[in-house]
Amino acid sequence: MKIKKNIYLHTFTFVVVILALSRCVYDYSNTGAVTSEMTDSIADVDSTEEGRGAVVQNNPVSSVKTVSSTRKPNRILSVPSYKTAFPDSNEVQLASARRYGVSPVKNRVDAEKRKSELVYIGANPFYHVDNLRESIPYLVPRANILLQDIGRAFLDSLYMKGVPMHQIIVTSVLRSEEDVERLRRHNLNASENSCHRFGTTFDICYNRYHTVQTEQSPRRAVSNDTLKWVLSEVLRDMREAERCYIKYEVKQGCFHLTVR
Repeated sequence: MKIKKNIYLHTFTFVVVILALSRCVYDYSNTGAVTSEMTDSIADVDSTEEGRGAVVQNNPVSSVKTVSSTRKPNRILSVPSYKTAFPDSNEVQLASARRYGVSPVKNRVDAEKRKSELVYIGANPFYHVDNLRESIPYLVPRANILLQDIGRAFLDSLYMKGVPMHQIIVTSVLRSEEDVERLRRHNLNASENSCHRFGTTFDICYNRYHTVQTEQSPRRAVSNDTLKWVLSEVLRDMREAERCYIKYEVKQGCFHLTVR
């Protein structure tokens, strides 16, 4: 049976058109799937990045990101009562200081000779050391690690709560016997058996903070009360983890901590 030339050409053209349309539909479907997979992957990466806290390394803001507008910041809860949450007396802290600390130093000259037992804390990206007048910036290694962990956790918590970056301020560290004697002359609350003599204890003020500001992270207004609430959460967690003892000092305006 012979097929006419016109019928053959029409049939051949029709088949080619059908095959071409099928190929276009197939390519479009695959392209859409790939695009969808890429979009999902990017979303997963973004979600993972947003879920991470601020990674603080040599500079407290070098790796701290701005809180994404698509992620709701964590709530600031603080603690129900500062006195209840941080009740550890000097007697309790003194026992821990004697266990983990060095023998008391007589004066600054003596302290300089004890550097094999103590760690210098004068410069650190996780916290700011105040202008010390009645103590010197040294701690035993155990207390130094605690202080760094508190500073790092505070910065991370600020990031997760969408609060501008600030460093905690350390106001008192190791005190020599001469420092304690001089302090007691004008501060009746200063104990003769001060935990600060052992290099295990430091004070963090709760009414002042050191603003972290760069071109990428300009200063934004935030109240000291807000920062205090965040800090209290961090310190409560450290105390509940049995990392330290803490006393809330009203008149001195600080949290008094001893490593354990």
